[in-house]
Order: sequence, then C-alpha cells, then structure tokens
Amino acid sequence: MSAFMILPLAVIFAVCALALTKGAPSERFGAVIVLVTTVAVELIHLLAPQKSQSLMLLGVDGLVAVGFLVIALRYASLWLGAAMLFQAVQFSLHAYYLVTQQPLDRNYKTINNIDTAGVLLCILIGTLVTWRRRAPGK
Repeated sequence: MSAFMILPLAVIFAVCALALTKGAPSERFGAVIVLVTTVAVELIHLLAPQKSQSLMLLGVDGLVAVGFLVIALRYASLWLGAAMLFQAVQFSLHAYYLVTQQPLDRNYKTINNIDTAGVLLCILIGTLVTWRRRAPGK
C-alpha cells in the first residue's frame, strides 16, 4: 500500500475517532456509518470482481444515504443536511458510471475523493461545533 492510499484512510479514521470521542450522538452515528462503509468499500475493491464493483458501490452509497436520513430524522443538524447533499452527489456519480458502463477513470476518482472529503468535513465541523458548545464557559 502506498502513502497515497494510507493517508486518506488515516484522515477518515482520525476524523471519525474525533467524532466518536468529542461529538454528539448524531456525529457519533455519522462516524460509525463512515467507518463501516469505508471498510466495506475497501473490501469491495479488494475482493469483488471488477464487473460487479460499480453495482456494489452504488448499493453502499444508497445505504449511507439511508443511514444519514435516519440520523437526520432523529437529530436535526445542519451538518447532516450538507452531508446528505454530498451523499446524493456520490450516489449520482456511481449511478452515472453504472448506467453508462464507463470504466472508473480519473474524473470519477477526483469527484469521489472531493465528495468523500466533503462528507468528512461536514462531520468534522459538526463535531467541532458540538465540542465547542460543551466547553466550560459556553
């Protein structure tokens, strides 16, 4: 594994660890969803046949969207709305590549990475806001 593969995973796990330790229940549930789906996506890339990966990734994105929706229905939070919008882009990206049967190219990878960073940023901002509200004197 190269540093280009390890660094994004380290960032994902660091943001999720912060959310799990300092976030409110909504951030913790969001972090669990991201952690579980990150592991699922890595397993899909490692174990699934190339032809079925797009459909599996679309399914994972659908589950993430449903997970965020459940959290949003329970905990009304601004970061969740933004994360759900990012997840809609992610789902659309996978659907487009699945329907057009295009190989996963550089554009796909770039949009996918920017979108994942956006979801992580939403969780990070939600966690930092919650952490700050809990700080003594606030």
